[in-house]
Amino acid sequence: MSAAVVPVSPVVAAARAGAWRLHPGCAMSLRPKDAALLRVRRGKVWVTLGQPAGLSPDEAGDRFLRDGDTLLVPAGTRVVMEPLAPRDDPQPVCFDWSDAVAPMADGAAAGRFRREVMLPLHELTAALGQSGLALVRVLRGLLGYGEFLVAGRGRVLTPLESLRS
Repeated sequence: MSAAVVPVSPVVAAARAGAWRLHPGCAMSLRPKDAALLRVRRGKVWVTLGQPAGLSPDEAGDRFLRDGDTLLVPAGTRVVMEPLAPRDDPQPVCFDWSDAVAPMADGAAAGRFRREVMLPLHELTAALGQSGLALVRVLRGLLGYGEFLVAGRGRVLTPLESLRS
């Protein structure tokens, strides 16, 4: 990065997949939760990878990427990018950010298992958890109305309650 003060955007915890632009004189900092792919479409960029626990020195450090280059960004790694262009250059660096597909032992079968079994299982777990919370809230609400449900059955009604019936 240059010696001048460069505005750096705050670290984005979960960067959105898609096409991005980075203008000369600016820097961007990202920290993906899952492994991601950085693919430069236009321009040149200086990328610095922060070193999370377990990342080897060969996988951390500075990279210089240009048109068509791709970089696999490990999960939890802090990535800081800055265009390698003069500040007065009107062309921003264009790049794509996408989720990296994790290599699996059985390729297509493992991807299918994840898509058709694991994803619905996670959705079912979330739905059951929300259903349980809703049931608890309904029961708690009914218990709060307990005295009104037994009104007139063994207890003396207040004057206002007796006027309503």
